[in-house]
Amino acid sequence: MRVALTLAYDGTHFFGSQIQSETKNTIFGQLESVLSQLGIEFRVVASGRTDKGVHATGQVCHFDLPPFWKDLDKLKRSLNQMLPSSIKVSKIRETEPDFHARYSAKKRTYRYILKVGESNPFEADYITFVNSLDFEKIQKNIKLLVGEHDFINFMKTGSQVSSSSRLIYKAFAYRHKEYIVLHFQANGFLRSQIRLMVGALLDLNSLQIEDKLKNRYNHKLKPAPSNGLYLAKILY
Repeated sequence: MRVALTLAYDGTHFFGSQIQSETKNTIFGQLESVLSQLGIEFRVVASGRTDKGVHATGQVCHFDLPPFWKDLDKLKRSLNQMLPSSIKVSKIRETEPDFHARYSAKKRTYRYILKVGESNPFEADYITFVNSLDFEKIQKNIKLLVGEHDFINFMKTGSQVSSSSRLIYKAFAYRHKEYIVLHFQANGFLRSQIRLMVGALLDLNSLQIEDKLKNRYNHKLKPAPSNGLYLAKILY
């Protein structure tokens, strides 16, 4: 039986989500370790990777269950009892045998959270604090990112991809209480693309952003910190 898990996690103290040979302190390294204790030895396949410090409210992965695991409610309870408190399984469901957490995904949604003011110890790992920002400028410039573009200038150096073109369906900014939330939905994202887009919205003007999108001039850009980024939802 193939199953899909929806996960929420606090990425603060993990070295990203992807399994690594040199450490088990990753999101899926922890999950595979617990699954192994439950007699499930199949490799976990995620919808995509998140970097060190990035959080998720709706990450999805899939794996196959051995025949003796039929009770999905019991499996969910067992996983949540055994996983660290910073990782929680919110949903587990049976899928079609050919379901693939990454390749079956149609849209991916991320949010980036900002707050103006001094950092505090209760939010520092989960929100990016800035001294000031022009909210109206961000609302205007974020719309430049919507559509299909070659995001080669919004990609981590050294990334190996067959194409750097991505289609962004939605990109907008809104206020929620004292927070600024940036919302992005696309058919996929390049490595560090969202953090670089947020960095551009904070530090560049509209003409500079257009230069980067049209590959006219690659203005220097610093990615926004990882702690403000959340993988919110995967749509299939």
